[in-house]
Amino acid sequence: MNKPKFKWTTSDTINILMIALGSAIYAFSVDMVSIPNKLADGGLSGFILIIRHFWGVNPGLSTFIINIPLIFLGFKYMGKRAMIYTVWGTLCLSFFLSMWTLQSIIDQVPLHHDPFLATVTAGCLSGLGLGLVFHFNGTTGGSDIVARVLQEKYGITPSKGLLALDFLALACSLSYLDFFHVGYTMVSCFILSKVMDLVTEGGTRAKGVFIISQNYRNIAKLIDLRLERGFTYINAEGGYSNEPRHMIYLVLSPREIPELKKIVKQEDPQAFIIFFDVNEALGEGFSYKTKSPSLFIRK
Repeated sequence: MNKPKFKWTTSDTINILMIALGSAIYAFSVDMVSIPNKLADGGLSGFILIIRHFWGVNPGLSTFIINIPLIFLGFKYMGKRAMIYTVWGTLCLSFFLSMWTLQSIIDQVPLHHDPFLATVTAGCLSGLGLGLVFHFNGTTGGSDIVARVLQEKYGITPSKGLLALDFLALACSLSYLDFFHVGYTMVSCFILSKVMDLVTEGGTRAKGVFIISQNYRNIAKLIDLRLERGFTYINAEGGYSNEPRHMIYLVLSPREIPELKKIVKQEDPQAFIIFFDVNEALGEGFSYKTKSPSLFIRK
């Protein structure tokens, strides 16, 4: 069977540009925030900072050199397009790590007096940068390759894979930083993982709801009238009584939950309701507008 030929598309061009942007933001966070405020970093970047501290090697240069063997190892796990993105991300990160250190703007981020603010800033910027890179199917090499493999093979989110690798780098960072700064770095890594998940997943966060009630039809009518949300009836059976039950399933925005609770309480105070997180919701009412929206439709 012939393998499909690799073809460059407009989408690839957009991805390449966004990977470069994400790499620039992440490098800015490392050079402008983490290093001046004596914060370590996770994964490969953490080891890069260790090398910089003890041997004075430029972070951009060491990033490029260390990534060469890792990229070759990644060939067996990634396709041609993914590896092109990874090589590009690595080159961009190496370039921007070197470029930002040459800019005097580093003196314009005075966060030394507030380590907590520096921690939050580093976590948010790093999470935004890496989130953009992953969202557009790239990596910046190093531990990102490992995280990407974990995502593709085992469905582990990039943030969780990176978080595990972060702790190894942080433990080694104790060789030149005290517990105070390493502790702040751990907080920064946690913020990074949350921001990165938010950027990577994209879409609209929502709440999924199951409602079990004898008055399910009345509840459904009010959901349609007041919330203007679609819903689905699900036939079920009680595990103890073996009697038929009817469930309503719907997805709505978090801000609509109080109104939904009022509707259910009004029609059936004994109803059983289950709420759960929906990381991403696509479709009418979430990712695109209805064709004929009501004047008072809730967004």
